Amino acid sequence: MNKTVIQARNVITRFGKNVVHDDVNLSVYQGEIYGLLGGSGSGKSTLLREFIMLLKPAAGEIQILGHDVLNISRNDAAKLRQQWGVLFQAGALFSSLTVEENVGITLKEYTDLPLNLIQEIVHMKINMVGLPAHAADLYPAELSGGMIKRAGLARALAMDPKLLFLDEPTSGLDPVGAEAFDNLILELRDILGLTVVMVTHDLDSIWNIVDRFAVLGEKKVVAEGSLNEVIKKPHPIVKQFFCGARGRIRIQNGK
Repeated sequence: MNKTVIQARNVITRFGKNVVHDDVNLSVYQGEIYGLLGGSGSGKSTLLREFIMLLKPAAGEIQILGHDVLNISRNDAAKLRQQWGVLFQAGALFSSLTVEENVGITLKEYTDLPLNLIQEIVHMKINMVGLPAHAADLYPAELSGGMIKRAGLARALAMDPKLLFLDEPTSGLDPVGAEAFDNLILELRDILGLTVVMVTHDLDSIWNIVDRFAVLGEKKVVAEGSLNEVIKKPHPIVKQFFCGARGRIRIQNGK
């Protein structure tokens, strides 16, 4: 049986009178690339932030790596955060720090490693995500959009996480850059044994690298499973994603 590493049960999220989630349920299995899909306002990024303990839902249960993140001590929460990496949509790099300093910041904060070893790890991670060696000395303002994504990914991988959370990782990239980034995620998952959870609108990512996904709509998960499982009995919201012109082209091509 697949090992469950993330489980959300009966999650309810409110912002004042606005209900974003009303009884959300989903499961993420070890080693898979799992997508969170849905229209604007469906609560995809909100759910991701609840997974990484930046937000707390009004009710429900969220289990991450066997921990109840809604009822966890401060010390246990700090330890758990070291087991995942996060790439935010805009990269969230510190503008006043170089790429090397950005990537190494968590190693300096959470470990007692000597500086020379931290620098060695940082340069290894920079190389791992496909950035040139000289990028280590550059500041975020000197990077292209694709380089910012890769630098943010290198920082997310700095602590050798078990889980990788990605918020719209290919947004703002041209098709070639987006495909290259998708392939990088796939390669890193396979090499490092990661479990990846990604918020995405990118149909190419869904077709090419996502193993299973949940579609959020009507304040719930309206569909969950592999692409073949979901499109067999599509919910109306699912049809909006996969039965439009772009989706039909991919289906007709047998991809």
